[in-house]
Amino acid sequence: MSTVILDAATLGVDLDLTPFNQFGDLTIFQSTSKDKIIDNCKDATIVILNKVVMGGEEFSKLKSLKIICLTATGYNNIDTIAAKKAGIAVCNVAGYSTDSVAQHTIAMLLYQMQHLKYYDDYIKDGCYSNSPIFTHIERPWSEIKGKKWGIIGMGNIGRKVAGIGTAFGAEISYFSTSGVKRNEDYPEISMDQLIKESDIISIHAPLNQKTLNLISFKQLNNCKKNLILLNLGRGGIVNEEALAQAIDNNLIAGACIDVLTSEPVKSDNPLVNLKNKENLYITPHIAWASLEARNKVVSEICENIKAFENGIERNRV
Repeated sequence: MSTVILDAATLGVDLDLTPFNQFGDLTIFQSTSKDKIIDNCKDATIVILNKVVMGGEEFSKLKSLKIICLTATGYNNIDTIAAKKAGIAVCNVAGYSTDSVAQHTIAMLLYQMQHLKYYDDYIKDGCYSNSPIFTHIERPWSEIKGKKWGIIGMGNIGRKVAGIGTAFGAEISYFSTSGVKRNEDYPEISMDQLIKESDIISIHAPLNQKTLNLISFKQLNNCKKNLILLNLGRGGIVNEEALAQAIDNNLIAGACIDVLTSEPVKSDNPLVNLKNKENLYITPHIAWASLEARNKVVSEICENIKAFENGIERNRV
């Protein structure tokens, strides 16, 4: 068999991809444009990809292709109906990034809530050296303990974050975007109640028709002024123009964003052209990407391929 990785750069240059050698000749492309997909996959039995888009046009020309292995949970970039018609299996990986995303959520919250950039810059810019006193409390910060923390999306990641928030002493509640009733350790409340009562809101939900623009200017205008909003779900759940207005008009205390509607971010995105830049912390979709999580992706894909070879359905989508 022949194995091709189409966008290895999305997994990081430090990741060991040699485990894929066990499945035959391995060819690695750091990235693959739309017009190069067929050429890069022409002899492939196994294709491994993250965000490359594939559909019926490609499947009709790739006669050797037997299985597509996604290095992510989401599979909206693959036409799964066309793949099934072509006899091509599609597998994803799930649950690999729970700890990674939960940790990044807490890291972002503490960075923003405690004004860590400001205080770090205060020392490195030489201001502390010229201070007449031993401390400097220009930007007051609060404890998580006693804060109302509303979680949007109580899946594996939301549940993990809830546990950490509880350990800090926060009062956890959640809103279910799916509407599925589960027995959770935390109270389920309405979206309106969550918006109005929360000091912290973190989003850990998928993007779909129910969650698109779930947080609009109307919601942000009804939040507490001390709110810190975190989006670690998907771009598009929070209306970016509305969030920019809310931050620049001091309607909320701040926000932490790891996901955007367009990635890489466009230069005209209102969130990168803020007046109150210090009230927004953005990272480039890295919450999922701890070294441990990425290594788990590799091992899970290997297991998916072995299962396929043995006629076992594993993580099929």
